[in-house]
Amino acid sequence: MAATLRWQTGAVTYYPGRAVVDLDAIAANVGRLRECAPTAQLMAVVKGDAYGHGLVPAARAALRGGADWLGAAQLPEALALRAAGITAPVLTWLYGPGAPLADVLRAGIDISAPAPWALAEIAAAARVTGTTARLHLKVDTGLGRGGSFLDTWTEMLHESLRLEAEGLVRLVGVWSHLARADEDGQPGVSDQIAVFDEAVRRAEAAGARVEVRHLANSAGTIAVPQAHYDLVRPGIAVYGLSPMPQTHPSPQVGLTPAMRVEADLHVVKGAEAGQGVSYGHTYVTSALTTLATVPLGYADGIPRRASNAAPVQVAGRQVRIAGRVCMDQFVLDVGDLPVAAGEKAVLFGSGSQGEPTAQDWADAVGGISYEIVTQIGPRVPRVYRGTGA
Repeated sequence: MAATLRWQTGAVTYYPGRAVVDLDAIAANVGRLRECAPTAQLMAVVKGDAYGHGLVPAARAALRGGADWLGAAQLPEALALRAAGITAPVLTWLYGPGAPLADVLRAGIDISAPAPWALAEIAAAARVTGTTARLHLKVDTGLGRGGSFLDTWTEMLHESLRLEAEGLVRLVGVWSHLARADEDGQPGVSDQIAVFDEAVRRAEAAGARVEVRHLANSAGTIAVPQAHYDLVRPGIAVYGLSPMPQTHPSPQVGLTPAMRVEADLHVVKGAEAGQGVSYGHTYVTSALTTLATVPLGYADGIPRRASNAAPVQVAGRQVRIAGRVCMDQFVLDVGDLPVAAGEKAVLFGSGSQGEPTAQDWADAVGGISYEIVTQIGPRVPRVYRGTGA
């Protein structure tokens, strides 16, 4: 199956590799995650171009699967959802001073305030647009990243309520993010829940009428029911990959990986024993064999760390990359497998047909499945399968 890619110039150009995205798998994963948190609403996080799967198609599939909300870290992602005609509730949270918050408010997108300066800029945008901002206040409960620690957050709470009295904001959400929910039995999770509960208590005591309290990421959704509150925010799990592959592997949870990356073999040729392969000759053939070149490389998001490590399926068998991954290609030593140019090599997929998974690649390179799927580059076409494609 050859794929086409529309470059920014508008020309349609052939490309020898593709990322095939199963939209039905995304919808089914959302349904399964709803079962994990049956008393909470569900926000499907579609940041990072839906973890590399394609922002708008993945968002629509998630909504079809029962997602109540969409989460988009960057403002342009949230605005792109609205531009595509998606009307579901959307939360966005990552921006710097001077960001176009007026555009966000006009589009009816919920906005997070992580710090006092952001709260002031949200209020200013509300004045300019004549729109009441739907505000979520982010408290840092222990991750040490986004949001404000409890004392500063409490000051922001009272300022938010003052702005609410002016009609500039409506405080609809209190939220935070877990640091170690993917570690079984980690006491830090309970500590963060305690801080979050205190933030909620302070909000209620101050008279806030909060609609949603939300804390749980993918790991929290799957394994920490006490963190579910009113809304859960799974990200990687929406795309069928578990954040806890050792203790809660995807098949055990009932998740199906939605992305399959494949390419058409380029050059297939015989090689003698002792032939060095790719830059630096870090791989040398040990016997008479066949070398097959796959026309994808680190410019396509194939990790260079996959050199001599990551598995690829060809002719129904898994073999490992031979030698270094180059910018546009890498090589497989396929031994005596009957392969020819144009045949398909599968880098990773759901595993249902014996192919490696993104988690297998993560294990091979010493990384996480998140980076494997999100790093597949924009020049690799996304080909959609399933209802809604």
